[in-house]
Amino acid sequence: MILKTWRWKLTLHLRKDGYAVFLKQGGTNKQTTVLYDVQDGLATITMNRPHVKNAINTEMHEELYEAFLAARKDGEVKVILLTGTDGSFSSGADLKRIPVKEMESFDYGAYLESTYNKLVMLIDSIEKPTVAHMNGTAVGAGLSLALACDFRFADPGIKIALSFLHIGLTPDAGASYFLPRIVGFAKALELALGDTIDSEEALRIGLIQDIGHPEKFIHVLTRVPMPAYSSMKQNMKAGTVLPLRQVLDAEVTGQRAAGKSKDHHRAIQAFLSRSGSK
Repeated sequence: MILKTWRWKLTLHLRKDGYAVFLKQGGTNKQTTVLYDVQDGLATITMNRPHVKNAINTEMHEELYEAFLAARKDGEVKVILLTGTDGSFSSGADLKRIPVKEMESFDYGAYLESTYNKLVMLIDSIEKPTVAHMNGTAVGAGLSLALACDFRFADPGIKIALSFLHIGLTPDAGASYFLPRIVGFAKALELALGDTIDSEEALRIGLIQDIGHPEKFIHVLTRVPMPAYSSMKQNMKAGTVLPLRQVLDAEVTGQRAAGKSKDHHRAIQAFLSRSGSK
């Protein structure tokens, strides 16, 4: 088993659901907002503010960014999993942190640029497979972070909603980009009205891959060949916005790199060995 930590000072903690996680220890007694663990090629990033259903504050933004960046750079990490603690994925932005007395001058756009936009751009740029396990409530910007991942799974019976309009705001944190690409334009508009859906409906409309823990799916992902997966991911994203000619050119570039990879050479040798033995 590969068990790895990074630059934070960490202590091991075993959660009730079986996840082994590391808690960051600093110079104060303040609880860390993100737990980070690497085992057997899987980096698990866990949002950890259970007292507010993992609502996202500034500190969590910073620690999520650091965790995703660490997982991206770590050569031993093959798959990245985003989840939450204590039966909640994330209840979205921490509304209690909004400066009510400064509402007239508070710039939501500037806040987005320095927090969500920076984080979502990082997640979207990661070449490795990213999976969101919505293990509980996933609403607002919390759902947006799940949408930024390559794949999504949800536990049975959880609440899922894009609830921005309920507080007079427009969807953000990349929801306007990812959601129409996942479920289609009309369904995305419908979901953005804010009604809550459950896991079964999320599966029916294609918002998630399956109901339950993604353990078996992650096992498959840890064995996908790189850089073939990276090229496939980039090319399929390009296929939603670029003309055919440009996508074909991207496939040529990707295939050229994949054809020189050790994964491809091993696979061909294994195929020839099997064929020769028949």
